[in-house]
Amino acid sequence: MWAESHFQLDVYKKAFDAAMAWFEASKGFPKAEAYSLTDQGRRATRSVCANLAEAWRRRMYEGSFVAKIADAEGEAAESQTWVAFAVRCEYLDRATGVALHTAYEEVIRMLVAMRAHPEKWVIAAAGKKQ
Repeated sequence: MWAESHFQLDVYKKAFDAAMAWFEASKGFPKAEAYSLTDQGRRATRSVCANLAEAWRRRMYEGSFVAKIADAEGEAAESQTWVAFAVRCEYLDRATGVALHTAYEEVIRMLVAMRAHPEKWVIAAAGKKQ
């Protein structure tokens, strides 16, 4: 379970792969969606990973760690919303939409577990009790 870097976390890898899948799929979206669905979806999907990176570097402060994990969880849920819009607008086929939704559901499940049990992830600062 322990990792030296956020890049080694299973949840990070899964979120990164899902963000890249959205990026590839969104290349085919209409130009009219460039500054709305395409951009917002890319921002949200990438933000899951960015928040995980920040959380990892804030492990010495349990409250900060939990807050960044909660932010990542929110971005993952937002990503699911953009996927749903893309499917409804027929920019994504149903199978791709289901795959992305399922990937983010797994990411959310993993983030909830991290948030519920931060003691498994935080590190004690030298000379301080958690």
